[in-house]
Formats: sequence, structure tokens, C-alpha cells
Amino acid sequence: MEALTASSSVAILGAGLMGRLLACTLAQKGCAVALFDAGGPEAEGSAARVAAAMLAPLAESAVTEASVVRMGQHALTRWPQLIATLAQPVFFQQAGTLILWHRQDAPEAARLGRQLQQTQASLPDLPAMQRVDAQGIDALEPGLGQRFGEGLHLPGEGQLDNRALLAAMADALPRLGVRVHWHSPRAPEDFSPGHQAQPDWVFDCRGLGARPAWPALRGVRGEVIRVHAPEVRLTRPTRLVHPRYPLYIAPKPGDIYVIGATEIESDDLSPASVRSTLELLSAAYSVHSGFAEARIVEIATQCRPALPDNLPALRLTAPNVLQINGLYRHGFLIAPALLDATLELVEGGRSPLAERFGLRIETTTETPL
Repeated sequence: MEALTASSSVAILGAGLMGRLLACTLAQKGCAVALFDAGGPEAEGSAARVAAAMLAPLAESAVTEASVVRMGQHALTRWPQLIATLAQPVFFQQAGTLILWHRQDAPEAARLGRQLQQTQASLPDLPAMQRVDAQGIDALEPGLGQRFGEGLHLPGEGQLDNRALLAAMADALPRLGVRVHWHSPRAPEDFSPGHQAQPDWVFDCRGLGARPAWPALRGVRGEVIRVHAPEVRLTRPTRLVHPRYPLYIAPKPGDIYVIGATEIESDDLSPASVRSTLELLSAAYSVHSGFAEARIVEIATQCRPALPDNLPALRLTAPNVLQINGLYRHGFLIAPALLDATLELVEGGRSPLAERFGLRIETTTETPL
């Protein structure tokens, strides 16, 4: 494996979250970067476009492994640094996560609380979870204490504006000298790294588009509703405990709220069902009555790329050809860690960060590190 240097030329396949982030970073280092994507600058085919972009390592520990939690802690430090390199502003905040439940779901909330306590015991550097009563809820989100008598506050957790970030990176690419090829899908076999007139490195960041080369990938469908709700005043991501689905409401600039929960083992990209739409909107209304007068801006479906264990991986499939995939529902939470581990790997031959995070690095038998 030839080390990547500031004078290297690279081809990046896929311009979703990971592809844009890698392209910007390598161009800032001085590399000659060519970026290829099947879609356009709006990232219309990317799971990152419809995501809520919550940065909630402790909250997500209820559905994932400690390695993802560690990567999420890294992201909370790295995202402000990465955003600061962009010319366009990107909304980012760390106001914590508020978890609520209705009285009938108290047993499920108690189970969740125990689970989060176990995570904190194993990762003591996480900010301590706080139990709040109705008065405490009202202090965090005025008005919600009238509907909920108790909740959990996870301080330090954050969020960003996913679409503003994608747009800011698209704006930065040509400024950084990246040669962008929209509507130009490519596969790793289209390149021969190290040969004359070929890139030194190829990075495959195509998500589900990489399934022909990585058959273990599967799609996990998500359904997300964006509403404009000027009568709602939520200032931080709010999650509602539910025995069947964990609802989240993520505020965005301009009185926009992203509402989601559904997770279906399917790569079906057909429109959202009536049932899931009604359930999402009804649950959001049960959190804040202001959603009754909200206007639906968009109902979107997308499939997240997942590996069998729902954890991300790096895979060297040929000399100087690296695949980055399996971000599942944690794209914005883990992308900075994947970026930094990738840079360590290709520049130095190993990644201490990957070892610390428990990030899997695979190689084919013909591709030694």
C-alpha cells in the first residue's frame, strides 16, 4: 500500500456526506481530487439529505454499540472544527437531548434509563444523564412540563443542519480545486491506481451504490417528515419513548422540524405509507400541540447503507483502493471519526483511532496493509 501524501491524486466515488467530507479534507491537504457522483449537488440520492443529523452518542447507545458511542464523542469535538473551514454558515448546537414519555410508557422509559446508566458506567467520560421533573422540563422547553411529569436530559449532545452542511461542502469543492463530476457514476474497476494517468488512490464512498462490490451491504428504510411549525418552540432534539418506535423531533433553523422514527428492513424507496405518516404526526402532536397547525414541507423516504452488524467498516479491496461504508443511521454521528481514521490509515499504514474506537478495517487476502 503506497502512502497518501499532499502530492497524491485521488478519485472519490460518491458525493454524499462521506464523499464530500473526504474530498474537502484531502483538497485542503493539497491533494488533486476528482469527485464522481451519480446525482447532483443537491445530494438528492444521498441518505444524508433526509437525515436528522443528531449528534447524540448517549441517546444512540440504546440501539448501538460502545464503538459508535466513542465515535460520537469524537464527532462533537470535530464537527465545529470541520464546519469552521467552510465559507457558508452551518447551524450547529450542543444544547443536549431531552427524552420524554407518556405515563403509560413509564416501564419502557425505566428500561431505557437503566440502559443509559450502564453505558455511562462503562464510558464515564460521557456527560452525566440528568433526571428532570415537570419543572425541570419546563426550564428546558417551556410548556412541555404541562404534558410530561418526568424526563431525561442528556447534556452536551448536539445537532447540525444536514442540508446546510451538504450545500456548504458543495460550495467549497470548486473553491478547493476539486474536479467535480455530477451525474457521472463510477465504480472502482474504472480506475487503476498507480498507473500512468490514473489516480494514486481510489476511495469508494457510494453507500448502497457499492453493493455490487460489497454484497453484505443492505438497505434500511427510513421515513422522515419535515414540517414548518412557527407555533412550536423546541430548542433541542426531543425524543419520545414508545414501546414500538422511538420518535425524534429535531429542530432546524427557520421553524423547521424533522420528525422521524420508522426503521424498516427494506431497500424500498416508494413513498411513505399512510400508517407511518399518521403515527409520526400523531406522536409529534402528543409532544407539542403546536404541531397541529404545522405545514408539511416534505415527506421523504431513504435507505441507509448497513452491514450485517449495523457497524461501519473500512475495506481495502485492492492496492490503494479503500471502501468506506456501513454508516447505517449514524452517518453524522460517526463520519468525523471515519474521516480521521481513514486519513491515519492511508497516510501511515495503521490507525490508532480505529483501534481506540473499535472500527473494523478489512483487507482482502491480496491486499496487505
